[in-house]
Amino acid sequence: MTLAPPRTRPARAQDKRRPVRRSRIREGRPFPLGATWDGLGVNFALYSANATRVELCLFDERGREAERIVLPEYTDEIWHGYLPDARPGQLYGYRVHGPYAPDAGHRFNPYKLLLDPYAKQIVGEPKWAPHLFGYTVGHKDKDLSFDRRDSAGYMPKCAVIDPAFTWGNDKRLLTPWQRTVIYEAHIRGLSMTHPGVDENLRGTFSALKNDELVEYIQGLGVTAVELLPVHAFADDQHLLEQDLSNYWGYNTLGFFAPHSRYMATGSVHEFKQMVARLHHAGLEVLLDVVYNHTAEGNQMGPTLSFKGIDNASYYRLADDRRYYINDTGTGNTFDLTNAGALRMVMDSLRYWVAEMHVDGFRFDLATILGRERHGFDPSSGFLAACRQDPLLSQVKLIAEPWDVGPGGYQVGGFPPGWVEWNDKFRDNVRAFWRGDEGKLSELATRLTGSADLFNRRGRRPGASVNFVTAHDGFTLRDLVSYNEKHNEANGEDNRDGTDNNLSCNYGVEGPTDDAQINAVRARQQRNLLATLLLSQGTPMLQAGDEFGRTQGGNNNAYCQDNAISWLDWAAAASPDGAELTRFVQRLTALRRRYPLLHRARFFDGKFDEELGIKDVTWMSPDGTEMAEEDWHNPQARALMMRLDGRAPASGLRQVAANVTLLMLLNANPEDVVFHLPTVEGEHWRVQIDTSGRSNARAVPAGAAWTAMGRSLALMAVEQDSAASAERAG
Repeated sequence: MTLAPPRTRPARAQDKRRPVRRSRIREGRPFPLGATWDGLGVNFALYSANATRVELCLFDERGREAERIVLPEYTDEIWHGYLPDARPGQLYGYRVHGPYAPDAGHRFNPYKLLLDPYAKQIVGEPKWAPHLFGYTVGHKDKDLSFDRRDSAGYMPKCAVIDPAFTWGNDKRLLTPWQRTVIYEAHIRGLSMTHPGVDENLRGTFSALKNDELVEYIQGLGVTAVELLPVHAFADDQHLLEQDLSNYWGYNTLGFFAPHSRYMATGSVHEFKQMVARLHHAGLEVLLDVVYNHTAEGNQMGPTLSFKGIDNASYYRLADDRRYYINDTGTGNTFDLTNAGALRMVMDSLRYWVAEMHVDGFRFDLATILGRERHGFDPSSGFLAACRQDPLLSQVKLIAEPWDVGPGGYQVGGFPPGWVEWNDKFRDNVRAFWRGDEGKLSELATRLTGSADLFNRRGRRPGASVNFVTAHDGFTLRDLVSYNEKHNEANGEDNRDGTDNNLSCNYGVEGPTDDAQINAVRARQQRNLLATLLLSQGTPMLQAGDEFGRTQGGNNNAYCQDNAISWLDWAAAASPDGAELTRFVQRLTALRRRYPLLHRARFFDGKFDEELGIKDVTWMSPDGTEMAEEDWHNPQARALMMRLDGRAPASGLRQVAANVTLLMLLNANPEDVVFHLPTVEGEHWRVQIDTSGRSNARAVPAGAAWTAMGRSLALMAVEQDSAASAERAG
């Protein structure tokens, strides 16, 4: 069904329109895209390959449409014009004309005000009403119908900004991957209950400039803060109707604009100030970004921006072009095989690096971004563009390497220059400490950087982003407190969220006064944290796990902008919370102290004839080296891993470090006796013991060590430098 666009403007908006003097409208330039203030006026440029006319709509400070101006020029699929009397702060939007032909993939409707995809600031949020939809809601022809109601009164507006900002001495920190420790956090959740943050600033970028909060994060020993989406996003209508919201923010409206609710000052400079403060503390800033889909949903979704600007160019459409390919599970999929869409994403990434000084990105459902028409391709246009870009190739690029589309699981499949979330680490470590059978062999691979997945094309252990928990799923405390999810608060009768949690409650579902159960849970939290932070690769810690944050068993708190999701700083200050935090600080300090725990190269396990040692040795509790049958014993749940710093790293003929580390892991519920290896008459010094026994104890080499059930210990021998050098030859 095809409807020709109306020849007249909507009556209400036309009546408000003031005459436009043609002398003040100039042709402008097609680049840069967006609204660009040059000190004298503003250039407006909008990409649309299929539009027939574009109107720039200007609004007064109260959000009333003041006038419309037809962009006078069309160059290389870009509509553009220059207004010499426009200034920063000017509110604007677009109305785009063209065919309304859903069966052909076109959904132009000039009655709908549209957000500029390149808007640097978006003021306000959508007010859900039938006016926001390009079709008439409830019409018998559904999305084939055409709605003539003006949406401007229900839409947020774009704002022209002045990008000038004094950065001073700020610069990228360029922390190497092998020294990176990521702290995944939500900008609101971090500060909403923090007593040291002014109540008027809680939940905003300004809160993350607070000295007390920044010094706390810095003191954990992490090196980067990874923020859940901060791009402007929309709250889903069905969530608002249930007094819920899209708390996580994976529902993007604009890829250049910070979310308005996160700005206490109403200025994008607030984000820049936050970045500068975190950089001053030695913390990199990473953004979780969602370029795989937008807030416009499928054919029954609203018309807010891309759908009305050029639906056929921005979205991947099915063979029946009325419908959308839905590899995201959210209704639509952004089409990065289209040059205009790809350019927008690349321009957005460069903007956040060059203008906002962020240090890298975590890409939600990144497999979609690498999917060409024939399927996922590690040499796809987007992945190749990032790799060759002189700016983006130098920042951190983290892929969530899966989606729900065909061939969607691609862990280990991304090209050099990328690192990836490693869910195999998550699942194996959870299952091992829960006591599942047959997990020992894979555990050895995960502890040493998952070479089976990443040791190719010159990729390093840091390519594996190791995590045990993340925003999506149980918190660490809930992982050891619940057998089942408890998502009733989400309003979906507990049907949402995964059922495959690999969790255990150890006898009681949820909180309990049973001291024995609580002791096991506390020890298991320490085991999981120690495994995470002492393994090769790039560890990612979820905010709040360091003090035992709970979501009450909710493993899908995406819609909970309340105490379920916010960090409970009272719990952090409790004796148990403070003790667990000190444990995490101890782990990160050990990771910094011993380069063996964050090597830049994979272990090879080969015997060095000259030195008479291996870089990594696996041993059974009886002190003998693991035999093939030991690895395949499904009942085996205990292991020793010896790392020798004197061994050359992948052929480098030098002494790497004068230290030998020994990690003892016992996932059995009962105690296990380990026979410690000899180290030329030296003593092992206990660095970490999750059973709660004191650290820094000396244990004779060759002695027996009783490991409590479900515990981990790390021991070290730091040998005399001269003696080590002499032994090394």
